[in-house]
Amino acid sequence: MFKYFPTNYPWNLAVNLAIEMGARIGEIEEMCAPLIEASKAGDAEGSRSFQVAWEAAADRLLLLAEEDMASGRLLSAGQKMGRAATYLTTAERLLAHDSPGRLMLYNRSLDVFARSIALAKDNCERVEIPYDGTHLSGLYVRAYGVEGRQPVLVQVNGLDSTKEMKYRVGLPEWLARRGVASLIMDQPGTGEALRIHGLTARFDSEHWASRVVDWLEARNDIDPKRIGMEGVSLGGYYCPRAVAFEPRFACGVVWGANHDWRDVQKRRLEREGSFPVPHYWNHVRWVWGAKDMDEFMRIAENVHLDGILDRIRVPFLVTHGAKDSQIPLKWAHRTFEQLVNSPKRELKIFDERTGGVQHSSFDNSSNAGAYIADWVAETLGGHTA
Repeated sequence: MFKYFPTNYPWNLAVNLAIEMGARIGEIEEMCAPLIEASKAGDAEGSRSFQVAWEAAADRLLLLAEEDMASGRLLSAGQKMGRAATYLTTAERLLAHDSPGRLMLYNRSLDVFARSIALAKDNCERVEIPYDGTHLSGLYVRAYGVEGRQPVLVQVNGLDSTKEMKYRVGLPEWLARRGVASLIMDQPGTGEALRIHGLTARFDSEHWASRVVDWLEARNDIDPKRIGMEGVSLGGYYCPRAVAFEPRFACGVVWGANHDWRDVQKRRLEREGSFPVPHYWNHVRWVWGAKDMDEFMRIAENVHLDGILDRIRVPFLVTHGAKDSQIPLKWAHRTFEQLVNSPKRELKIFDERTGGVQHSSFDNSSNAGAYIADWVAETLGGHTA
């Protein structure tokens, strides 16, 4: 793990995630060097300083992109806008949900991301899936070189990630090159679903996952028999739960097992483990729609996989970092042990030899992501050569 800030795990996590999304180390240095003292401040004061520095870097890139556009250099403009969107997303993620201007910053990040995709001619299309009187937004990435119906992997967020973050990290591109399409979702409790539509998280993830499968089955470019699902971080709970109760999924993958999130919350109340974002308890109450800590802890009692995983009768891959600072490794073993009816279950621990030892491999997503992409391609009928 790259530790730019000596005492601030959430900020170091943010920097590592930004690097995995394509940040340049010189720009990281320019943004972070003035923030060493601010990283030791309280959540509100520190997060505001972080926002100002990262938003300023995005502004510089956007000015350069405008110069590229004026010269007709649209691909270069798109690349710069892509990094600007990453920096805006990173700044927004660390703010408290009720921080002044947060929603405006989030909407700006969406706009810059969309412009970057269009200018760079990326293999990425925004889609909207009908859901409970509104919609869930997603990013659809087509497989390369596949004639006819494609296999697809639905990819869902954790507690504090977004579809744009998951797209930029790279799994959809790695899958596309292996003949597998991707649908990256902002499910309830994350991204647009939470920020714009007020859709809070729910423990019965099959409720929204089934609507996603309905939408995919209606497409003429998707093979309805080859729809898999992957979840990162808290998605390591959502995904197994959804696959257990939605039999149309053909396989499942967790990138960071999250077998018993209720226990993780109890330990965090005792100050065990690292918090992924500042303002942590404020954040989780927002995500789950809880008015206070008592209500949140009652909701969290439902967020575990005990007594559920024996329903899964499709291939399933469990991955975890050997030095995960947020979710103990024991929960990966628990998930794997309870997949008793999976015809092809595998537990992959990413260690110092492989890289990707931290939470959901944010310290080296390339090696871990390639392993996941290969497994999914082999399972859903893609290719690895």
